[in-house]
Amino acid sequence: MTVTIGVLGGMGPAATGQFLVELAQATPAQRDQDHFAVVMVEDPSIPDRTTAILQGSNAPLEPIRAGLERLVDLGADLLVVPCNTAFHFIDQFADELPVPVIHIVGATLDVAERISPKGAWLTATTGTVRTQLYQKAAADRRYQLLKPDEAEQERIMAIVDLVKAGRLAESGARYMEVAQRLHARVPLPMVAGCTELPLAVQASGLPPQAAVSSLAALARATVTRASALRQART
Repeated sequence: MTVTIGVLGGMGPAATGQFLVELAQATPAQRDQDHFAVVMVEDPSIPDRTTAILQGSNAPLEPIRAGLERLVDLGADLLVVPCNTAFHFIDQFADELPVPVIHIVGATLDVAERISPKGAWLTATTGTVRTQLYQKAAADRRYQLLKPDEAEQERIMAIVDLVKAGRLAESGARYMEVAQRLHARVPLPMVAGCTELPLAVQASGLPPQAAVSSLAALARATVTRASALRQART
């Protein structure tokens, strides 16, 4: 039977597009018909998640929830949101949804633990860092996750903004600089814990093992869950 994946996109649009590419590449398929059905709500009007967090606002919560509920109405069997910071809001109501939401933080840490058992650097939005989405999840696993200092965090946010503005080459060059500085302090890979950052990593020229892509991790976790659901229905 068909399994339908519901994607709430627009946070941001380039990251959503790359997620769909990652999803297709992660799916073991020989022909079009082997892929999963996807329904998508692309809503770039959702208020900026980091801005809301820093202002103490819950403004993104209701539009995110409405988007996910719309995907359920469209027939989604499981839900995917290619935005890390959004999970500060999703975690407040995910248990109330009738279908599961794949958690991008857990999916990303699963990969990080496997490829770098000694730990990793966290590169993410300031909103994600402030809410400790990754730090709390890593602590529950007893996984070492190092946090950049404030100056490096400002540089990381600037890289996110460059990706959102379509300035990929510049974002890549700046991510390379940040990665080199962090690696010089402690030689561990980076967790690209904002879905814009894997695009900067691709543009940076860094080797694949230098960073853990939250987009690729989410895509693989989505395929695993969707495949299990498809098998259970056959």
